[in-house]
Amino acid sequence: MSYPGYPPSGGYPAFPGYPPTGQESVYPPAGQYSYPTVPGGYPPAGGGTYSAAPPSAGYPGAAGYPAPGGYPAPGSYPGAPQAGGMPPYPGGPGFGVPPAGPGFGGYPQPPAQSYAGGGPAQIPVGYPSGQAPSPMPGPAAAMAQCTQGTIQAAPNFDAGRDAEVLRKAMKGFGTDEQAIINVVANRSNDQRQKIKAAFKTMYGKDLIKDLKSELSGNVEELILALFMPRTYYDAWSLRHAMKGAGTQERVLIEILCTRTNQEIREIVNCYKSEFGRDIEQDIRADTSGHFERLLVSMCQGNRDENQTVDYQKAQEDAQRLYQAGEGRLGTDESCFNMVLASRSFPQLKATVEAYSRIANRDLLSSIDREFSGNVERGLKTILQCALNRPAFFAERLYYSMKGAGTDDSTLIRIIVTRSEIDLVQIKQMFTQMYQKTLATMIASDTSGDYRRLLLAIVGQ
Repeated sequence: MSYPGYPPSGGYPAFPGYPPTGQESVYPPAGQYSYPTVPGGYPPAGGGTYSAAPPSAGYPGAAGYPAPGGYPAPGSYPGAPQAGGMPPYPGGPGFGVPPAGPGFGGYPQPPAQSYAGGGPAQIPVGYPSGQAPSPMPGPAAAMAQCTQGTIQAAPNFDAGRDAEVLRKAMKGFGTDEQAIINVVANRSNDQRQKIKAAFKTMYGKDLIKDLKSELSGNVEELILALFMPRTYYDAWSLRHAMKGAGTQERVLIEILCTRTNQEIREIVNCYKSEFGRDIEQDIRADTSGHFERLLVSMCQGNRDENQTVDYQKAQEDAQRLYQAGEGRLGTDESCFNMVLASRSFPQLKATVEAYSRIANRDLLSSIDREFSGNVERGLKTILQCALNRPAFFAERLYYSMKGAGTDDSTLIRIIVTRSEIDLVQIKQMFTQMYQKTLATMIASDTSGDYRRLLLAIVGQ
């Protein structure tokens, strides 16, 4: 599978996707949340509709994508999707030869982010239990980023005024869904927690229970997801992915293979405190083999997060991966696990570039050849996030809506969890990868208040 963003000339920009230091989410006490009982539950049994990778593997060629600033009509440039067909990734067959000349056809990269020193999470006003999780040790250079979310904290915020608006919207006969949408789509997650606390203080009622009694279906699931603190929502999603018959492996991959060390450690602690279970034990009980080992590695939250790239180590790792796969009969899976689970994302990006020179094939293509099933998806997710994290989530969103039916659980989860992190960049990548805007696809695939709320979060 080809993937946008492989690698730019002139260095490796830091990847997006990390919350600002001091604004990490915290979670509520046990028992506060119960999810709505809607037909099929959330997520739906049997997994999402995330399709297999597009058949053409590799990274974009020198002319594979248009330069920023405009998008040619479909079919007018190499790799363009044809009408009614699956849009291929940029580039063509026979991929993997290191590109000649500077750049990759002007394909835009996520802007470089700045990094700042770490510190303990701040306790938001109105935190239900009055205390935050134990501070997690941050990396030597904890990550912060410029805001790239479509939702930002509302200025002149008044939790009491918003609580009053929500109370009036649900009081009496009927519900003013638009009033609810206007509030929840324009407040940050921390502000929503304060509204929830103010509502109970002012009216002696639980806002979540009131919302559940007034709403239904997908719009109910979306609004309740917005009111879950971010760490709790990730932990809840992981628990429900492993609860009951069957396992939602793609949910495990999406969360555990894309979060930061601190986020993963907080999720692990939240999972234990909220559900009384050990996430590593649940992973071992629900998965097996090399996929199990990869997820166990991920839930340690011990990836190197040093942003300095060691190009000699990248060369050595690339040679090691080649000898563990393409350069031998059979595959040394533990070698791939070790490198992809422990190296920083910028370091992995350098390793990908070095590998293409050694193997005359890109690393994603080699993983396609050497692995299959969930472990293949997990390893490729790690590499895709190292190369271009917004493009990974853009692809997930596209396949949640492509074809018959909609994988609403994936659509809701990604829109909600990325809305304050990098949804602006995800939208940009979506347009360039599929020649249509994310809002356009949402509008054609959803309806009613559910559509209005999604579009309000995504923005036009």
